[in-house]
Amino acid sequence: MLRNSHDTYGLVAVILHWLVALVVFSLFGLGLWMVELTYYDDWYRRAPAMHKGVGVLLFLTLTLRLGWRLLGPRPGPLATHSVWERRIASVTHALLYALLFAVMLSGYLISTADGRPIDVFGLFSVPALITDLPDQADIAGEVHLILAISLVSLAGVHALAALKHHLIDRDRTLLRMLGRGSASKAR
Repeated sequence: MLRNSHDTYGLVAVILHWLVALVVFSLFGLGLWMVELTYYDDWYRRAPAMHKGVGVLLFLTLTLRLGWRLLGPRPGPLATHSVWERRIASVTHALLYALLFAVMLSGYLISTADGRPIDVFGLFSVPALITDLPDQADIAGEVHLILAISLVSLAGVHALAALKHHLIDRDRTLLRMLGRGSASKAR
C-alpha cells in the first residue's frame, strides 16, 4: 500500500522517513570528516561538493515528505500511548522538522557566502541569494554544527523511544513505521 491508512504508514511515508534518516546521519558523518581534511587531501574539494549537493537533494526530499505528511492521512495514535507520550511525540516531530530545515538553511548560508551558487552534481544550481551578512560563513558554520549535533541527538532519542515502544512496551509503534503495523499483524 502506497498511502497511509488509519492504522499504519504507507510505502511512500516509510521510504521517505528512512531515506531522510539515512541521509541525515550520513551527511553528519561526512561533515565531521570533511572539516578535518587539508588542502592537499584528494577529497578536499569533492567532499564539500558532495555534502552540499546531497544537502540540496535532502531539502527537496524533505519538502516532498512534509507535503506527503500534510496532504495524506496519518495513522492515529495507539490507544496504549498516554497523553504525555502523544504530546512529546508531537513536539519531537515538530522539532525534528524545524531542526532539519534550520540545518539546511545554515548550510546554504555557509555555501553561498562567497556569492557562488551551489552546484548539485552538474544537474542544476541553487543561486546565492543572501551573501552580504557580516561574517556569514563563520557564524553560519558555527550554527550549522550546533544545529546538526542537536538534530542527530534528537533523532537518536527518537530512535531510542521507538525501540522502547518495541522492546519494552511491545506495541506497534516501530512496526508501523516499517509499514507492518496493522492490528491484525501485531505480535
